[in-house]
Amino acid sequence: MRTITQTHTGKIISDTDLCLEYLYVGDYGKENNIKADFLGYTKRIDKVEHKPVNIKEKLVVTVSSQKGCPMNCNFCDCPKLGFHGNATTAELLSEIMSAISLSGIHNGARLNVHYARMGEPTFNPNVITSARLIARLLQDRNSDIKFDTYHPVVSTMMPKANKNLKEFLRQWVSTGAVYGGEDGFGLQFSINTLDEAARNEMFRGHSLSLQEISNIIKELPAPKKRKYTLNFAVTSKNNLDVDLMNKYFDKEKCIVKITPYPRNGRGRQRRL
Repeated sequence: MRTITQTHTGKIISDTDLCLEYLYVGDYGKENNIKADFLGYTKRIDKVEHKPVNIKEKLVVTVSSQKGCPMNCNFCDCPKLGFHGNATTAELLSEIMSAISLSGIHNGARLNVHYARMGEPTFNPNVITSARLIARLLQDRNSDIKFDTYHPVVSTMMPKANKNLKEFLRQWVSTGAVYGGEDGFGLQFSINTLDEAARNEMFRGHSLSLQEISNIIKELPAPKKRKYTLNFAVTSKNNLDVDLMNKYFDKEKCIVKITPYPRNGRGRQRRL
């Protein structure tokens, strides 16, 4: 059974038969950046004007790479579902194509596909296959789906238990260099805080240490155009110490993304 929930700029689709959830939304853009001296953003923002969202300008599709998730993070609802394995290539393509179809946008300026709903994408090699196949479809002259720019993004919690983590990241980046246009494929690391004890609590000890993550990023090739993203789910208690940020992460390779942390403590909501 499939249920569809309307949101302000899109829809959330829950497929209980396949045990998958995915969505599409519009994007508000990012004309303004929060003041961050260590990144070179020094302009203060007095206000941000609201504007209508046009999903034809940027359609964001977010899919589940797994049926549930083995990470068991304490800020996520996925542990309630349990873990039921990886999404197949066919299922990943179905999520992406169904979301595009439901959006009604077959010809647009930009398509972003985020592997960031349920699951840890680096456990699933089908993620790379599906991103490559969508790229080929969009490059096909006979395809009735046309987007000027295609940008898939993997969001990873950098799991300790993934023995193939480095190889997945290497293949993701190298595949993006071929199929991702001038941007390449996007790569986002869920860091959340620079306090190791707090991180271990958030990820229940299942994520690599900051130093281990730093070492892996150093081994990755320089991004083509878009830098690797360090995502921080921020509350007033989070450690964002500038000296630690500079110690672990290269500003030439990485940018920082700030995500507000919900009051209920559950960041990745799901309805299955």
